[in-house]
Amino acid sequence: MKKIINKPEAFIGEMLEGIYLAHGDLVTHAGDDLHCLVSKHKKQGKVGIATGGGSGHLPLFLGYVGEGMLDGCSIGDVFQSPSAEQMFEVTKEIDSGAGVLYIYGNYNGDIFNFDMAAEMADFEEDIKVESVVAGEDVASAGPAAPGAKNTRRGVAGIFFVYKCAGAAADEMMPLAEVKRIAEKASANVRTMGVALTPCIVPRVGKPSFEIADDEMEIGMGIHGEPGIRRGKLLPADEIVAEMMEPIIADIPYVSGDEVAVLINGLGSTPLEEQYVVYRKVDEILKAKGIKPYKVYVGEYATSLEMAGMSISLLKLDDELKKLVDKPANTPFFKQI
Repeated sequence: MKKIINKPEAFIGEMLEGIYLAHGDLVTHAGDDLHCLVSKHKKQGKVGIATGGGSGHLPLFLGYVGEGMLDGCSIGDVFQSPSAEQMFEVTKEIDSGAGVLYIYGNYNGDIFNFDMAAEMADFEEDIKVESVVAGEDVASAGPAAPGAKNTRRGVAGIFFVYKCAGAAADEMMPLAEVKRIAEKASANVRTMGVALTPCIVPRVGKPSFEIADDEMEIGMGIHGEPGIRRGKLLPADEIVAEMMEPIIADIPYVSGDEVAVLINGLGSTPLEEQYVVYRKVDEILKAKGIKPYKVYVGEYATSLEMAGMSISLLKLDDELKKLVDKPANTPFFKQI
């Protein structure tokens, strides 16, 4: 393990200290717990939006707390869910009288703890809480039957859910409307990733899985969850074509659609390579009559130093286009 850290057990606390020092104009923490990050931008009567999850994915999750997006985030250790108590502290801090919406990924630990935090908020503080569980990963999709449990992992596409719901809340929409927007964005985004290398969790000190130098895994999750195919590393255009086919077929996205596109690096993939990826994505979309409306390229949901990337598409209508376009100002994402 070669990392620029001090003691592994101090890694997350020292990272959080650095964030508060660097971005003290935008964020602070609730009470004495550094793991309860909240925005300094407050609007009375606005719906509060909270998220949370394990560390190791910056800018996800805490990087999107700020003006025009999220209001708070509870932060766990690397790849570990924060506690229900931490989520509750964030909830109390960001409530401005209009209720709180939880938006988080489809992982059992997060679901359990956020549900418990919502019960605590209702029972102890009379705060109305609604929840949207985002899961858009094409590779982990389960049965498509009506009412079937959503098995899709929440991955980089949750960025679009944050963006749209955050903009809706900033326009002072009521809780029911902000939840509707979040659900609409979540239902219209799909993601697939590819991993080239493992990552190393500091407390573990060794790679989370093994993959040969000349291999890749299509569909791998951001914690190293199994994908749908492992094989020899292919040229960029072939990788993109293999990923785009199931993404486009899933909703499906069809000729005449407009989409927002997210090319997301997993931690060790240079921007140069990400733009090579977008070049082919753009070609495939236009060949199918799908118009890229807005494009984001960079690191939006990482997995420590894992090499690889993901592609997310958000199907847009006039309502979502307006919300995607709205400005935002957070430590890790700014849009004028």
